Amino acid sequence: MTSTPATPVAESSDVPGFPHPRAAGCPFGLSPAMRALPERGPVTRVRSWGDSTPWAVTGHAEQKTLLSDPRLSVDFSNPGFPSPVDPAHAHAGSTDLSFVGMDDPEHARLRRMISGAFTIKRVETLRLRVQQMADDFIDTMLKGPRPADLVQALALPIPSLVISEMLGVPYEDHEFFQTNSKTIVSAVATPQERATAHAGLSAYLDELVGRKLTEPGDDLLSGLCTQIRSGDLTRHEAATMGVLLLLGGHETTANMISLGTLLLLQHPDQLAVIRDTQDPAVIRNAVEELLRYLSIVHLGRRRTALEDIDIAGHTIKAGEGVILLGELANRDPSVFPDPDRLDLTRDTRHHQAFGGGTHHCVGQPLARMELQIVYPTLFRRIPTLRAAEELGAIPFKHDAVIYGLHSLPVTW
Repeated sequence: MTSTPATPVAESSDVPGFPHPRAAGCPFGLSPAMRALPERGPVTRVRSWGDSTPWAVTGHAEQKTLLSDPRLSVDFSNPGFPSPVDPAHAHAGSTDLSFVGMDDPEHARLRRMISGAFTIKRVETLRLRVQQMADDFIDTMLKGPRPADLVQALALPIPSLVISEMLGVPYEDHEFFQTNSKTIVSAVATPQERATAHAGLSAYLDELVGRKLTEPGDDLLSGLCTQIRSGDLTRHEAATMGVLLLLGGHETTANMISLGTLLLLQHPDQLAVIRDTQDPAVIRNAVEELLRYLSIVHLGRRRTALEDIDIAGHTIKAGEGVILLGELANRDPSVFPDPDRLDLTRDTRHHQAFGGGTHHCVGQPLARMELQIVYPTLFRRIPTLRAAEELGAIPFKHDAVIYGLHSLPVTW
């Protein structure tokens, strides 16, 4: 059984409501209500879950500043934290998401234990393996029936296999963790459904950590077991970190692969930029523009002020909620001229798709590398690729906190 997403109260004359789903007729852009928020200034009040009125930060410069401000807390259990989750579940949610829901120094302590696996240097050693995966999955898709579902044939399998091999998770269990991950990031699942899915993943990772304590391998979970044996990490902490990495390692990248593919199919001139170049720098830049343009994290990056913060002519009081809207920062015309235009050649280095500050996405080098391989490989291998359904018939994930596609029928 599922329920509808939490609905903000009706807009007052002074405070607009939030959140706003993307318009069905323009699935790659922002809703009219979201587009209107920056007109009220780079920092403004919104009326949101539970009739609260957190601050919405829409400006690029203001978000960059606040993402690095230690006076903002990511701890979900803080009073005033802007969340659709019932406050009674907030503390459990913070713990279950490992260091994502922690402030320093605890956040830094746990993050350091896994950050070495996601450095650019380490990720680059995986490039040939990921290229092999992309070719193998495309070979299988080409041999299969048409139309094919690109989500199931390519977008989900590649990042799932990559993070499975990094963590030491058996890939044959991918249906189990994909199904539970989908429930955890659903905006329409009930709290009980999300809790059940998370408990299932947690038990699975705990059992796997237990096996690696006695039979370690050359993988990230085995490395965490070394920290357990030294007393620097508990088994529960290792398991919850495993849940976080398994979920984050495939869910976001899978959505970027499918959504970016469909976007490029709608813009053949931009698709040609990726398909026709052999210059890695052009591919890298193109991926950054896709990350900026799509900005797939919904509901913003949410915080609570621990102290008063003066910014953009306003004072965010201690205890007040803050929502950092990356999709608006990434379309700030003062940073990205003509921001609603997809331009794979633009300078887009300053986008905030991966957040910023100490809580920037630890897996961003891996996600970038996967996207740099998958997009050009797909379009070079299948130059006649096209969507098998009209845009209006393709099911977008309006029901999830990570935007993407439930399926993408393609043919060639």
